[in-house]
Amino acid sequence: MKRIIGIVKILLLHTSIQAQTSATWITNVNLVNTNEGKIQKGITVAVEGSTIKQVGKYNPKFKIPDSSIVIDGSGKYLMPGMVDGHIHFFQSGGLYTRPDALNLGKFYAYEKDQQWIKDNQNDLMRRYLACGITTVIDVGGPFSNYEIKKNNAANLLAPNAYVTGPLISTYLPPNLDEKDPPIIKVNNEEEARELVRRQSPYHPDFIKIWYIVLPGQPAEKTLPIVKATIDESHKHNLKVAVHATEYETAKLAVEAGCDILVHSVDDKILDPAFLQLLKNKNVTYIPTAIVMSKYMEVFTQQHRLTMHDFIYANPFMLGTLSDLQHLPATEPGMEFKKNRERLKIPSKEDSTMLQNLKLVTDAGINVVTGTDAGNIGTQHASSYYIELLAMQQAGMSNAQILKAATINAAKGFGKEAAIGSIEKGKWANLLLLNKNPLDSLQFINDIDYVINRGQLIKRDTLLQVTPESLVQQQLNAYNARNMEAFLEPFSDSVELFEFPNVPYAKGKENMRKAYSSMFEQVKELHCKLENRIVLGNTVIDQENVTGFGPATLKAVAVYKIENGKIRQVYFIQ
Repeated sequence: MKRIIGIVKILLLHTSIQAQTSATWITNVNLVNTNEGKIQKGITVAVEGSTIKQVGKYNPKFKIPDSSIVIDGSGKYLMPGMVDGHIHFFQSGGLYTRPDALNLGKFYAYEKDQQWIKDNQNDLMRRYLACGITTVIDVGGPFSNYEIKKNNAANLLAPNAYVTGPLISTYLPPNLDEKDPPIIKVNNEEEARELVRRQSPYHPDFIKIWYIVLPGQPAEKTLPIVKATIDESHKHNLKVAVHATEYETAKLAVEAGCDILVHSVDDKILDPAFLQLLKNKNVTYIPTAIVMSKYMEVFTQQHRLTMHDFIYANPFMLGTLSDLQHLPATEPGMEFKKNRERLKIPSKEDSTMLQNLKLVTDAGINVVTGTDAGNIGTQHASSYYIELLAMQQAGMSNAQILKAATINAAKGFGKEAAIGSIEKGKWANLLLLNKNPLDSLQFINDIDYVINRGQLIKRDTLLQVTPESLVQQQLNAYNARNMEAFLEPFSDSVELFEFPNVPYAKGKENMRKAYSSMFEQVKELHCKLENRIVLGNTVIDQENVTGFGPATLKAVAVYKIENGKIRQVYFIQ
């Protein structure tokens, strides 16, 4: 007798799972053809192992093996798993992860940030899957990237990863890891070729160039290095991705034969000649539209966080983004109030990027979604949806955006034989949605199942909620003064007390009344966590709260967790 999905128990509480031995059939589903931007109704998709074995019109008389898992797809939508075409494993997304941009090592060692990434790699990968991202592309990092790729391949609760190693650079940024550097400066053509050859035994999926031109330096000065890198990479049958954000460097890189521009051009509106050059050379364009504005949000402490961020970003890295509000402003760039005077959000460059994205899209150039996740403020996994909304703001249609998120990414990196669409023989990286994503991008978030290399994963099992993560989530929302995100981790029957047992508020709606005026009126509200103790389902936070005046309010909050929500809070002042 066939096993109906409603009674199948899929155990997903560990960091890895064994491959399913039975096939999975999704019957009578609406297939989202992202290549053509249309819905194919009444389709049945059969998955065996990690591969799509059959895609065809639904027929009730299909001979489905008795051992198969059967999902009735009626009224649901099946689309390819999405691809983030630009991430960095060696960056956490937190405040301390790019000391070459803002060096805060005296407050939090860069080595601690790097160790945190290693310790939490599995958590970050699960978050990608929870956001519907079944493939990530790391466009440059330490040689340890290749080990992460291997680990992801063996972990069915991690997205597939395509990677390269150290960026071949015309500039050496300060303060990054020197033992296994993510960026290596080459001084001449031969050094560039040698670094390509050095990576070749690791089987990179492509090679990356950091084409940085310093003020007063002509772009042509380091162009021979770029040309040599491209030539050597192509000899090894490797595509070349180039970081070139200025019109001139991007143009030179394309003329030299690069395959992928990993960022937008942000200093000039693209002219017809440049657009034709991109098209003639079949260059892929990855806009990474939000990464610079995320830096600006952090540096000015003018965060534009969404509910999606609060739920799907790692709460501890998200929490570091508000640390500038309590760190002493001893380093250049730390005075966030002064930064507000000179850094505008959105910036002129943001506007230029969006205009150029529309021009590139209209010209029929291959556009790929990529976030540059890991940079300060651009969170792993959760930032992807914000990037999609930015692409929409640029004027791309939902169909164009979904194409950029799936098949375009596969084609751009030469992986279309394996991923990017729902076709026989490709990997079974699929999303079963409850609503049509062509109607609204919001419906991408309404995921019923993630199917990762053939494995059925219930989306809500991917985020490992702990008492500490719940308390951190509400602290992040408190500092952002975001009422809905603040209330989300609490039980509907939550009770708040002044210690020992004086009732303060009961239920979410009373909490809303208690906090709403404070969130609205106290514009500089900030809670600094001084110390935290976790005892089973109880979390005790020692906090300093500022923003009410010159005095700092010192408090202890005791949070008691029941059934995955904060059930009681006791305040001691």
